[in-house]
Amino acid sequence: MNKLITTIKNIFAIEDLRTRILNTLFYIAIFRLGSYVVLPGVNPLLLKKEGATGVLGILDTLLGGAFSNASIFGLGIMPYISASIVLQLLTIAVPYFQKMQKDGESGRKKINQITRVLTIGITLAQSVAYIATIPAEAITASPAIFTVSSMIIVTAGTMFCMWLGEKITDKGIGNGISMLIMIGIVSRLPGAIVGEFAAKGLGGALLILLELAVLFFVVMAVVMLTQAVRRIPVQYAKQIGGQTQLAGQRQFIPLKVNAAGVMPIIFAQSLMFIPAIIAGQVSSGDTATTVATWFSDYTSWVYNATFALLIIVFTYFYTAISVNPQQIADDLKRSGGFVPGVKPGAATAEFIDEILTRITLPGAIALALIAIFPAIALLFGVTRQFSAFFGGTSLIIMVGVVLDTMNQVESYLLMRHYDGMMQSGKLKGGPGALAAPGATGITGTPGATPQPISAMAS
Repeated sequence: MNKLITTIKNIFAIEDLRTRILNTLFYIAIFRLGSYVVLPGVNPLLLKKEGATGVLGILDTLLGGAFSNASIFGLGIMPYISASIVLQLLTIAVPYFQKMQKDGESGRKKINQITRVLTIGITLAQSVAYIATIPAEAITASPAIFTVSSMIIVTAGTMFCMWLGEKITDKGIGNGISMLIMIGIVSRLPGAIVGEFAAKGLGGALLILLELAVLFFVVMAVVMLTQAVRRIPVQYAKQIGGQTQLAGQRQFIPLKVNAAGVMPIIFAQSLMFIPAIIAGQVSSGDTATTVATWFSDYTSWVYNATFALLIIVFTYFYTAISVNPQQIADDLKRSGGFVPGVKPGAATAEFIDEILTRITLPGAIALALIAIFPAIALLFGVTRQFSAFFGGTSLIIMVGVVLDTMNQVESYLLMRHYDGMMQSGKLKGGPGALAAPGATGITGTPGATPQPISAMAS
């Protein structure tokens, strides 16, 4: 406890860090207040109190309830995330965007500008579907006028959320977009715990404590998955520059066990409602009804088996497009580094690819188990709202953002020669972790390919 108090004092003793923390809290407060500002023309008293369910329920959780509140921030930052994913895939598949990504700062600015424009288009399209989810009895204005005005307001709200995220990144403690998503998720946790106590009463206090203990171990498992790396040793030859001779260095390339982060879950989740839609369009019959029932209930074994399989497939797919072993091998060769016992060039790329393939399998299986764990918790009597925190997208995003924020604070403390937050003086995989020179950004932490919810997941 004394070490914790000392660490907090050290954090607020650094003026720059103190200012950044206060700025972050200020921008977060604005974001949370905006999620309760209802769209003009909506009577908040007539909105459904139970909130959204299914895929819309997941979206509502990520937005901290702004979706079900018919808020001006009803779509939050999610259209920007969608636009970032589209641009990320384009930079892999389209040569024009690949060239733009390699143009340095100017290319990055162009990609950011395209992402913003695409965000506006996606928000306008999604706002129509969002407005359609608002109960007709809650709308007090003319339908045509309400639809047009709400589309403009929701789009402006999303752009404002983008601005808040950028401000947190520039003037706060960083990773603003992911921070806003995490705050939206965390804001639902107290209500979920209160709802769990209300559902089970005082007689279920022991059961609730057991659930909290299980949640603790699940969080620890997610932390382990997020931080787990396979280190490939790299040796650098002696370098002579003028009168100076530099000794050879031995470092490592950290390949993440879960290099794909949360993206496989997002991709898989987006496909899981398609079978139910197709079955609903097919003429009535026992088979169509059965399929629709299976894929409409996320606790069914068919739904979860399909979901887990899709996550494993997408984990391999996303790892393959985000981590390029050939690029790592080429960068090592250019910088004079080599893996001991492996020839530089193609042999090194094959060696890295083989290791990456092997470590991705346990990472993919663990990610699939985490994704379906909320359904398992629901089967054991946990309420629907509280079970969402036992795994899935929400938990991985929360853990990733918290770890990234701790790394940011840790780096400030170590720069000012204060003790770090951990007894060892640094977080594993944090600011003090080594990486092979010349391999920055392609070490398995998707640096070369920016993740839209980076700390969303890693």
